[in-house]
Amino acid sequence: MSHESRRSTRVSLRLQILVEAGAERLTCEGETAIVNLHGALITSTIRLRVGMKIAVHVVLAEMSAKARVVYVDPDSPRHCGIALDEPRNIWGVELPPDDWDETVV
Repeated sequence: MSHESRRSTRVSLRLQILVEAGAERLTCEGETAIVNLHGALITSTIRLRVGMKIAVHVVLAEMSAKARVVYVDPDSPRHCGIALDEPRNIWGVELPPDDWDETVV
């Protein structure tokens, strides 16, 4: 997939996260692998489902956002793609790519 078809540049970044999922308020630890202004590829300690609404808390950046699960890897079901409800740099990337300008989104 080409960069032109992406809404924002992906950045490889490993961050510790906490994920709060579902009506039962399940909380688990996780880690990002790739982040962008619109979401991330994450690994969680519990299985998440496509369409599940979650809250993501980035431990180091002390930032949080609401998101939804948009992809679950069929071969590794704890690897998920998430989409933030609102595009934001909750990841704490200090020198974000030019297309991460949140005022233009």
